[in-house]
This record gives sequence, C-alpha cells and structure tokens, in this order.
Amino acid sequence: MTPRISADPRKPLPRLPLLMWLAVLALLGLLAAKAAQAAEDYLPPEQAFQLSGRMVDAQTLELSYRIADGYYMYRDRFHFSAEGATLGEPQFPAGKRKYDENFQQEVETYHQSVTARVPVSGAVDKFVVAAVSQGCADKGLCYPPMTLKLTMSAQAIGQSVSPAGAEGAVQGSAGGSDIDGIAAVLKGGKLWSILSLFFVLGIGLSFTPCVLPMLPILSSIIVGQQPAAGGGRGRSFLLSVNYSLGMALVYTGLGVVAGMLGEGLSAYLQNPWVLGAFALLMAGLALSMFDLYTLQVPASLQSKLSTASGGGSGKWLGVFLMGAISALIVGPCVAAPLAGALLYISQTGNVMLGGSALFAMAMGMSVPLLLIGASAGTLLPRAGAWMDAVKRFFGVLMLGTALWMISPVIPAWLQVAGWAALGVGYGAFLLWTRPAGWIARAFGLVVVTLGLLQLVSAATGGRDPLAPLSHLRGQSAAAHATDFVRIRSSAELDAALQQNAAGERRPVMLDFYADWCVSCKEMERFTFTDERVKARFGQMLLLQIDVTANNADDRAMLKRFNLFGPPGIMFFDADGRELASRRVIGYQDADRFISALQNL
Repeated sequence: MTPRISADPRKPLPRLPLLMWLAVLALLGLLAAKAAQAAEDYLPPEQAFQLSGRMVDAQTLELSYRIADGYYMYRDRFHFSAEGATLGEPQFPAGKRKYDENFQQEVETYHQSVTARVPVSGAVDKFVVAAVSQGCADKGLCYPPMTLKLTMSAQAIGQSVSPAGAEGAVQGSAGGSDIDGIAAVLKGGKLWSILSLFFVLGIGLSFTPCVLPMLPILSSIIVGQQPAAGGGRGRSFLLSVNYSLGMALVYTGLGVVAGMLGEGLSAYLQNPWVLGAFALLMAGLALSMFDLYTLQVPASLQSKLSTASGGGSGKWLGVFLMGAISALIVGPCVAAPLAGALLYISQTGNVMLGGSALFAMAMGMSVPLLLIGASAGTLLPRAGAWMDAVKRFFGVLMLGTALWMISPVIPAWLQVAGWAALGVGYGAFLLWTRPAGWIARAFGLVVVTLGLLQLVSAATGGRDPLAPLSHLRGQSAAAHATDFVRIRSSAELDAALQQNAAGERRPVMLDFYADWCVSCKEMERFTFTDERVKARFGQMLLLQIDVTANNADDRAMLKRFNLFGPPGIMFFDADGRELASRRVIGYQDADRFISALQNL
C-alpha cells in the first residue's frame, strides 16, 4: 500500500529505517565472517583435480588426474573428445563405490589419483583433447563440470603434457552462459571481491525488462507521498532506501530457498491467480494516484507502530512491504549472475556466501531506485497543479505496469486492446483538460495517436503491441517465428537426440521457454530473427521445451540441466553429447549469441 506521509518538515524522520539498516549490516557482518572462512576452505577445481596426459604409443593416450587430499572424482562424469583424432572407449581402473547424497544414488568414485587409457586413431601430428570431469570435496562442496584441454602429439611418445588452461563448464568468451564461471568465482574468490562483483552485476540487471517496472512503482510512491514543502530530498531518499531494502531481503530469501530446493520458485508465482492479484494491486495503487481515494495503513495499526518506534513507522512499513511485493513481481527472470549464485548454493549448501552475493546483487539492482529517491526533492515538483499532473502520469505508468504483469496469461488481442484503451484514454484527457499548456497538448496528441494505432491493430487482427501495424504489411509474428520441434519430457529429448545421431547428424539446440519469461520473448523477437542466426539455425535441429506449466516433466528437465528457470539454451553435438561450454543463460543479443553458434 502507499500510505501518505506527514507533510510537516519539522517532524524528525522515524528511527525505523535506521534500525532496519543497522540490523541488516549486523547480519551481513556475521554472514561475511562465516562466508570468508568458507570461501578459503576449498581449492580451485584445477588445483583439486590436476590433469596430465601422455602418449603411451602412437595409438594409446593416457590421461591422469592427481586428486588432492579430501577430494574425489566421479567415474561416470568423465567424457573425452578430440579435434584432429578419433578417440575410442576409455578404460578406467575399478573405483570405490559409495552412496552419494548429492545425486541420491550409489556412484563410483576415485581418491588420490585415477588414470584412463584411451585408444587413438586417425591422429594428425598434433590434436587437441578436451577432458570433461567433475569432482567434490569430502566436506560437501560439489564443483560444476570442468573442461581441460591438452594439445597432444602422436609422435611425442612418453612426453607428459599439462593443460594450457581450464574452461569452466561455461565461458562467456566462447559464447557460453557464464553461470559456472560465476559459481567458480564464488568458490575461489574472496568475500569482498565477490560482493563487489555481484553489486556491479546487479547494476547491469537493473536496466533489464524484469526490473524496470519497479521504477514507476517507486516513483509513484514518492510522488504520492511528497511533502508539500521542505524535507523532500531526505525523505524521498529514505523512502527509496526502505523500498529497496524490502525488495533486496525478499529477493535474497527467495533465491536462497530456490537454491536449496533446486527448483525455480518463480514458476509457482507465475500463475493467473497470483499475477492477477498483483495486477489488481497495481491498478488499485494507480487509482489512488488520481485521488479517487487514499490508501493508508489502518489508523489503529499506525498508532501502535508509531508508539513503538517514535512516530510514523506505519507509513514506512507500508513502503517496505511494497518493496517486498515488487520482488515477487520481478522474480521470474533468470540471468547469468542469479543462475550462478543459485547453482553455487544448490551444489555447496553454503547459504552464507551465496545469500550475501544475492543481497549484494539485489542492492546493485536498487541503484536506479536510490537515484530516484535522491533526486526527487529537486526533480519532482512538490506542490500545485504540476504535482497533480505528475501524480496522474505515474498513475498511468502503474496501470501500464499492471497490464504488463498480466499479459502472459491473457489473450494477445486483449493485451493490444488494453494498450489502446490506456493510450486513447490518457491522450484524450491531456488534450481536453482545462487549463493545459502546449507541451501537455503535444504530448497528449502523441499518446492518443499511439493508442489509436493499437486500436486499429486490435480491430484488424494485430497481436503485437510493439509492432501494431506489421500484420497489415504481411509481417506477422508467425512469419518470423523460429521453427522449433516441441518436446515435453526428458525421454522425448533423448529420443530426438538418438534419432538425429542415427540419421541427419546435425548439431542440436534445446531452448527452455515460458510464456511468462520476458527474456525468452526478447530472444525470440530480437535475436532469433537476426539473418545471421537464422542462417545458422538452418543447419541445426532446433528443439524447445515449454516450461510455462511447471509440471513434473518440466521440473525434471530443469533439474537434469541444473537450471532454475528459463531462459536457458543447451547445445549438443551430432552424437547427442551436450557441449557444456556453450550454454547460454539469460538474454543475449544477436552479436553475442552468434559466437555460441560458431563451429557447432
């Protein structure tokens, strides 16, 4: 809710926001001490599992791992491939069998060392071996799959070779998703470098479509509660701090729970009832901006909170709760930093460090919100007719936010009609309101024109609010849609991969999609339609699984690939083996995405 704050500038600001921040800083200090100790307890994966290779003879390659004390490797996680040679079935010694809590099954493991002998045929003078492996620490840390590359020579018999460098399960420079690289930073980095990195990543995420709706929500709160005179900047900044704190704490809590459960909680929040409730809440707040009524915490509760903390706390609590609710609204988008932190939490159980990173990222996402609060005292008018105009403008923005939130679960024609009604209604209001200056009339003319375009689109069968008349030019969304083969389960994926391996032997792309995933739709509209990308797609088998329903098969597929939600894109070679280093998590533009398609 958006309760109104007293306009008396002489009244001291309440102590509640300060007490909240002191409590959070104390908690972060405790988390930091524990996280710093935990971060230093584990070796980087390339030190815990040291690889070397040598040619026993011209037809036999020997790959040896030296395993540090307190660590072990999985037998069924090894995979070897080569460029410039053909590798046969590797031969491993017998390992130790144990019941592994991470996989809930009995596995074969190696301690101290393990050596595999691999037949080699068709080798040129030099060839490159890619060795994929995965291991864990006895203390509970499980590393993501790691790829190490060795440059071997068939003529250099007996010469030991070490990797030129390690690839995480994903590398951004190779067009991958960065999630395991980020998880590796969490495992091997220092606390303050981790917090700094995630804070910067959060700033980047603050400009994505999943976070931008927070700007009109907070702006409307500040405008709706702006004092009539004096004290505007300090009070507005504390409002934004309070709102951001509510958002960050809920965002962090949801992330930690999702990491511990190994499932994307966001999908549970994206059903019509939840989205409809949030949309109605936004619409209700928007109507209060038009002064149809005043929303505030009940007087009895305000009185109790005010008595407990020195005055005005109920008003600040309402803003804090709005920030918490906003975190639920923007939660469904999964980007690489979030996925990396969730992967780390799920594999290590280290809630302290993972939660601290998530909180730092959430605060980075709050930077534009804090700038709005810091500037509100000078950029937003505090009294008079201009104040009413600004309030109405933000009310319209909040109605637009409500429509955007509900758009995944309503028909496309209704979405276009909604934008038409909003544009025509607000534009007409600006044109016919008295008195109105030429700037307001010009803006109203632009808005009503845009609304009429949406109205024409809805009446003539248009279904794309971003391109309302494209269907009249024969440029329908269906004409540009990527031709995916839909699969529904892990069994259907395996069948498709096997059929491709036995037949056309094309590279395979698997796309995780959901109707409520904004970044998925961005990829479809702006990345997959690029001519260079489409040319590459013509040489590939394109598979897609729609996880909108979040049923048992959807969750099983997400779990199989250690994903916490869409968007996520996996690539497979012609034999059906995943190319883990090329994963794409989160939105990528065409220029970056095309690098993931190179040399498939």
